[in-house]
Amino acid sequence: MFKVEELRVRVNGKDVLNDINISIDKGEVLILFGPNGSGKTSLLKTILGFSGYTIERGKILFEGKVLNQLPTEERVKLGIGIMFQHPSKIRGVRLEQIAEFLAGDRGEIEKLADKLSLKDHLNREINLDFSGGEMKRSELFQVLLQKPKLLLLDEPESGVDIENISIMGNVLNQYLKETNASALIITHTGYILDYVDANKAYVLIDGKIWCQGNPREIFESIRKDGYEKCKECEWKKV
Repeated sequence: MFKVEELRVRVNGKDVLNDINISIDKGEVLILFGPNGSGKTSLLKTILGFSGYTIERGKILFEGKVLNQLPTEERVKLGIGIMFQHPSKIRGVRLEQIAEFLAGDRGEIEKLADKLSLKDHLNREINLDFSGGEMKRSELFQVLLQKPKLLLLDEPESGVDIENISIMGNVLNQYLKETNASALIITHTGYILDYVDANKAYVLIDGKIWCQGNPREIFESIRKDGYEKCKECEWKKV
């Protein structure tokens, strides 16, 4: 369904990703671990076609289609959605306005807003004076209304409390199960593993994927020994 093949990416003349190979089948959830500055967010932005991320080599494929030259909006139309680590605040635009643009079906909007405890936020400007948890729930709300086939989630549980993680995790898991959508999820805390059935995990260090394996086993290894141990671990280097 989704593949990254031999991907090399430069930003401002500097290599940020080198020889990246990733595959995600329909319905699969892939977890991406890595220290700060390892290239995780750069990978998501490259997948979605953000400007400034120059592909020097390799391919990004989604449902058999090469995405390298497609603009961001075309990739979104194909069914790729992204949830940013730091959601934007948009003055003058109410959350329900963007929701109606994305979905149109008022019943569907209110049902999802209720699941994410956002019904009282629909008439408010997007993310203005929202708490950290409210902003993350708002971002997930907007992404799911697009009905993506592939979700790119950049640390969805960072900066929020356990209650918000539980709300988002349960809604996300339900969406993935009901739609058989796929996901690539970046996490530092590992909390999201309590809510989604992750199939595999990769570790990204210094712009390279060092190993892959069972998400929980890799996470426990990182918690115990740190990322440097990943370079010498028993999992096969990709």
